[in-house]
Amino acid sequence: MGQVTKAQNNLGANYYHGRGVKQDYKEALKWYRLAAEQGFAAGQDNLGASYYHGHGVKQDYKKAVKWFRLAAEQGFFLAQNNLGLMYATGQGITQDMVQAHKWFNLAAINGHPQAARNRGTAETNMTPSQIAKAQKLAKEWMEKQK
Repeated sequence: MGQVTKAQNNLGANYYHGRGVKQDYKEALKWYRLAAEQGFAAGQDNLGASYYHGHGVKQDYKKAVKWFRLAAEQGFFLAQNNLGLMYATGQGITQDMVQAHKWFNLAAINGHPQAARNRGTAETNMTPSQIAKAQKLAKEWMEKQK
């Protein structure tokens, strides 16, 4: 991965947002997919978001989860937060507040500005033992990344 995948993702973003080109979600999807399939985390997250919103493609929460997970596993904090949201809402995946908390926690540690608030919201629907389990899972995930 390198400059080519980054450029592919950036071109996708230009089409997605209509920056310098006519807005075209299908064209954005094409470029996001090229970057994503080469393992570029931002491209994977953007492709997941396209599936989530149904931009340029039929809305598909399961595919959104797939792409968010691939990027989240690389430590991409936007995708970690997005995956947490999918777990919290049960969209495209079985609702699991422990997993939601884990991913929100990781996203917060990695600098996502909204993730700590999302984690706090998740905690209102969790028992202390569930919170402890989520924290343990996040710690284990971080240890594996070293």
